[in-house]
Amino acid sequence: MTEALLTARRSIAIAITGASGALYATRTMAALLERGCHLEVIISDYGKRLLRDELGDKAAPDKLFDYLAATYGEPVRQGTYTLYSNKDLGARIASGSQDCEAMVVVPCSMKTLAGIAHGLSRNLVERAADVMLKERRTLIIVPRETPMSLPQLRNMVLCAESGAMLLPAMPAFYQMPKTLDDLSDFIAGKILGALGFSHALYPSWRG
Repeated sequence: MTEALLTARRSIAIAITGASGALYATRTMAALLERGCHLEVIISDYGKRLLRDELGDKAAPDKLFDYLAATYGEPVRQGTYTLYSNKDLGARIASGSQDCEAMVVVPCSMKTLAGIAHGLSRNLVERAADVMLKERRTLIIVPRETPMSLPQLRNMVLCAESGAMLLPAMPAFYQMPKTLDDLSDFIAGKILGALGFSHALYPSWRG
């Protein structure tokens, strides 16, 4: 992939952490790849376990691109992605000088939420999110937890006050979902809309 072609693509970071909801992550990735985006992907240690536990070994990080194409179709290959180690604080997306325009943490664990809220930058997920906040770029956090404690709620408020969008994994039901894929389509569609993409992953409310 040439540098010129990479710069022509929309570049978006995707972080997968250890909260339940692997389908939300994979559907979002597939939808962005279908649109020709370049994804900067970070998967935490518990995110790797999440993919294996909820989707099976076929969705392991080193097989993820093929899994996405097999599950969601060959148009996924219209995009590209780079996979980073969560320990690599020297990665390209750890700097505000890079051209990654937005970041989505999906799903977001409460541990990661706390790290982002308090600017800890202990790993690449937290550091890349901190970069988005300090550079005033789009940061979408998809928390997946219930019920929530008061510290967790306060951490969400801190993130919102810092400029992040909190987009909880709360799918709607007016579209009459029939499958788990329908529910993941809804959340992925909400994320795409927040990133400025048009989509038909779920029907608009008609009133």
